[in-house]
Amino acid sequence: MEVVEPQSLKKLSFKSLKRALDLFSPIHQQLAPPDPESKKIRLSYKVNAEYGGIKNTTQPPRQTNSATQDQSQQPGSSNMLALPGPGDSKDLPKGGAHSALVVGPAMPSTTTNDLGFQGKSTVVVSTSGSSERNLSTSALMERMPSKWPRPVWHAPWKNYRVISGHLGWVRSVAVDPSNTWFCTGSADRTIKIWDLASGVLKLTLTGHIEQVRGLAISNKHTYMFSAGDDKQVKCWDLEQNKVIRSYHGHLSGVYCLAIHPTIDILLTGGRDSVCRVWDIRSKMQIHALSGHDNTVCSVFTRPTDPQVVTGSHDGTIKMWDLRYGKTMLTLTNHKKSVRAMAPHPKEQAFASASADNIKKFTLPKGEFCHNMLSQQKTIINAMAVNEEGVMVTGGDNGSMWFWDWKSGHNFQQAQTIVQPGSLDSEAGIYALTYDVTGTRLISCEADKTIKMWKEDENATPETHPLNFRPPKDIRRF
Repeated sequence: MEVVEPQSLKKLSFKSLKRALDLFSPIHQQLAPPDPESKKIRLSYKVNAEYGGIKNTTQPPRQTNSATQDQSQQPGSSNMLALPGPGDSKDLPKGGAHSALVVGPAMPSTTTNDLGFQGKSTVVVSTSGSSERNLSTSALMERMPSKWPRPVWHAPWKNYRVISGHLGWVRSVAVDPSNTWFCTGSADRTIKIWDLASGVLKLTLTGHIEQVRGLAISNKHTYMFSAGDDKQVKCWDLEQNKVIRSYHGHLSGVYCLAIHPTIDILLTGGRDSVCRVWDIRSKMQIHALSGHDNTVCSVFTRPTDPQVVTGSHDGTIKMWDLRYGKTMLTLTNHKKSVRAMAPHPKEQAFASASADNIKKFTLPKGEFCHNMLSQQKTIINAMAVNEEGVMVTGGDNGSMWFWDWKSGHNFQQAQTIVQPGSLDSEAGIYALTYDVTGTRLISCEADKTIKMWKEDENATPETHPLNFRPPKDIRRF
């Protein structure tokens, strides 16, 4: 037997519309003649769509098949090519190909095959009241008003303070639960503690021998946790300002860190593709959550199931059962590395960012909601959400985009300015966090600075109007 070239059938079938017509049309090289009846169908459908087309869907289906046959006999100028059923070739008119489109409530049919074609050469298109519109009728019907939620108006954010003091890239940030100070970790191997109100340096902690990539502050103890590229996870006592515990076990650099909100456990993820669960007090490793194929670079925890959610460079998001240390669910919606995730402080949902898109998922099931309506088109390293529903994402090129959480609308695009003496290529954002109130935003950047942002008090919906166009179709993946 002759070997068929791979994809040759696919190439032949999808070469062009003309090729499809040559393959399936009983009358070759001749298009269907224009038909005045098709115009009437289109107009009547338009009127239906505008004035109570939705009401008509509740009417009982038509009983007679004769009307269907009569309409199927009429030649139409629709794009759809109806295939003649068995024994129908003698009914074909000489003028051209036989194509008919019956638009209306779905009619009962005795012989309908899987493709939706009936025995009498009729294509039946159902117009149910659901939001999913049939593509074959979208050319005929007028667009219905979008059901997409309208975004809430948010004031634009502006930079009001630049703090310099680190001697390397600033890689991580955490805010104290009392909202009086925050700490930053840097590639200069130090952790600095700053006053939140004035931006004044209060303390510098040394102890790591590589860049500090993760920071977290406990809301129950006077402890701060740090993790870095030196494979070390440290617990700092903030009353003595020194390391009191170290957690040993990671085989490579530690990229992310999170504290469980209710139990005394700590979670760290790193380049060894494992998220490790530690008992804070005994320094013991409780679980090694293994299953990712690449670096675990983002993690967050919740008080209820799934208690641990991790994102990885392998493009997957995993939800873990903390009792057994097993995977509950793996989300494979992203195509690129999931470098940042942010749970909503009030809703049961979280967002994840990748170079391909920013996606929103529900919790605890992990159901995909929608993509954000624009693409930042850069590697996104950090994201944060506040209670007002303002989500911010920071990219490798220094772009900070602000989003409305409910609708996914991008209402502001800011570009960070590097501090004098830095290269333009050092405009990268590595960490973002809101303070406890959600009114101040802290960004950590590659130009060795920490920038603080707040909403513009003078902005109103009149000075900064909402330019929102509801999407025509939502890309699922």
